[in-house]
Amino acid sequence: MFIYVYILQSKKYKELYVGVTHDLRKRLNEHNQGKNFSTKPYVPWEIIHYEAYKNNDDALRREKYLKTNQGARLLKRMLKEYFYLQKEEK
Repeated sequence: MFIYVYILQSKKYKELYVGVTHDLRKRLNEHNQGKNFSTKPYVPWEIIHYEAYKNNDDALRREKYLKTNQGARLLKRMLKEYFYLQKEEK
């Protein structure tokens, strides 16, 4: 079984959220149903990136890193084309 580190983006406000779960579909549905306090104001969400890990500690370490300023910069570099195309669509 895999543990997923995922990145959500609010479709309405373009905010990003980093989380970890064993079931991506179920967790996305929970976010979009407003069951998570920190993401509820920014519904609806879509998954823009995820990584799969076999070890829970590895996944939690990655989630923690991506929530730092340095991790956020890495994410913007990793998804550079995605964010660039979003700006072009505006």
